[in-house]
Amino acid sequence: MGVEPIGIVTLLVGVICLLRGSGPTVIAFSIFPVFGGAAALLFGSTGIQPGHLFLGFLLISALLLHGNPSSVVDRAFQSPPFVWLVLLVVYGVLVGYFAPRLLQDTMTIVPLGPQAGAGSGGTIPLGPVSGNFTQAVYLFADLVTFSLILAIASTPRSFRHVAIGLLCFGAANVFFGIVDLISPGTPLVDLLSYIRNASYTFHADELVAGMRRIIGSWPEASAFAGASMAVVGYCGTLWICGRHNKVSGLLFVASCILIVRSTSSGGIAGLPVCLAILYATSLFRCGGSTGTRASLAVVLAFPIAALLFVFVLVLSRDLYQQVYDFMDVTILSKPTSLSALERGSWNASGLSNFFDSYGLGVGLGTVRTSSFAVALLSNVGVPGTIFFLLFLLTGVLLPRGTARTYEADVGLAARNGCLCLIVGALISGSTVDLGLIFFIMAGLRSAVPRGVRMSPATPA
Repeated sequence: MGVEPIGIVTLLVGVICLLRGSGPTVIAFSIFPVFGGAAALLFGSTGIQPGHLFLGFLLISALLLHGNPSSVVDRAFQSPPFVWLVLLVVYGVLVGYFAPRLLQDTMTIVPLGPQAGAGSGGTIPLGPVSGNFTQAVYLFADLVTFSLILAIASTPRSFRHVAIGLLCFGAANVFFGIVDLISPGTPLVDLLSYIRNASYTFHADELVAGMRRIIGSWPEASAFAGASMAVVGYCGTLWICGRHNKVSGLLFVASCILIVRSTSSGGIAGLPVCLAILYATSLFRCGGSTGTRASLAVVLAFPIAALLFVFVLVLSRDLYQQVYDFMDVTILSKPTSLSALERGSWNASGLSNFFDSYGLGVGLGTVRTSSFAVALLSNVGVPGTIFFLLFLLTGVLLPRGTARTYEADVGLAARNGCLCLIVGALISGSTVDLGLIFFIMAGLRSAVPRGVRMSPATPA
C-alpha cells in the first residue's frame, strides 16, 4: 500500500475537520469528489480516491463524534428513496456475483476496466471481472453517502453546511478548470500531476479544433464537463432563486464557458438541455411577491438573446463559419469518428447483453458502455433500472418543502444539479455509478421534508 501526497493532504484535512466539528467535515467532504483523477491510496494498480477516503471521516463525525448512530439509521429507514437505493445496491451485488458465473461463456462482453485476453473490439467471453467488486464498493459508498447526507442535512444548520459545501465543490471545479487552461508551459503542470496520479488514461494533451481540451482534475474532458454540468444545474438554480447569488451566478457563468471550452461533445450537446431545465425553473420561480429579479430577467432576456445571436450569425458570414466549424468538429462529425464508433459498439454490445440475459443484467460492473441508460439495463437489468427510477422519483423529482423558502430553493437547486448530471451521463456515462457528488445532491434534496418547512427562510 502506498500513500500519495494527495492522500496525506486528505488525511490531514480530515483530522483537522474532525477537531473543528461537523460543519467543516461535511463541507470538506462535499469538495473532495472534485479530485476524480486522483488516488489518495494505492494498492497495486487499484487506487482509493480522496472523496472515498474522506467518507471515513464523515462516518466518524456523523456516527461517533458529532452525531447519534440511532438517529442516522432511523432517518435513513424512514426515507423511501433510501429503501429503493438499498434494493438497487443489494440486487446489483447479487447479480454481479451470480450472473457472470451462471451465464459464463454464453455471450461476449466489453469488460469494464483492463482485462487480459480481450479479443477484437475489446470483447471477452462473459465471466467474473474486477469491475464486479470495484463497482459494488463504489455503489455501497454512494449508499453510505446518501444516508449520511440525508441524516446530517435534517437540521437547518447542517442543511446550510451541505449547501455551502456544494458551492465550494463548484468553485474547486472551476478553479482546476482554469488552472488546466493556463497551465501549459508553466510549473502548474507539475502541480496538476499530484492530482492526476490514478491508474487512468489521462487525455490532458488532446487537441480539438486547434484547442487543447480541458480536463481540470478529471481524467478526460467528458468527465470534467459532466461535473461542470452538475455545477451549472445547482449554481444556476441558486442564482435564479436569489440564494448566494453573487457566488452562484459567477460559478454558473464560468462553468458554462468551461464546458464549451473543454470541447467535450457530451458537454456541448448536454449544455442546452441543462439551460432548458433552468429556463423552465425560471418560469415557475418568477412572479409574485417572492419572485426574484434573476428569474424574471432569464424569462424575458433569454429568448431575446437567442434571437439576437441567430441574427448576428445570419449577418456575419465569418462568425457563422467559425461557429459552424466548431460545432462540426465537436458534434456534427462526431458520430463518424473512431471514438464514437467504438463507443457505439460498446452500447450495441451492452444492449445485446441485456436481451441475452433475459432482462436481468449480466452483473454490476461487468459491462462497459457509453450511456448511463445502457449501463443500467446491461449491468443490473430491468429490476435494477426500476429500483433506480423509483429512487430518482421519490428522492429527487417529487416536490419538497414549502415553496420559495431557503430549503425549497436549495432543494430545487440540488434536484436540477442531479438532473443535469444525469443528462451528461446519458450521453457518455460508462457505469452505473454516478459518483459521490450526485448522491450528496440527492441526499440534500431528500432531506427537505415534503410539504413541511424546516425553518424560517434563511437570508441569502
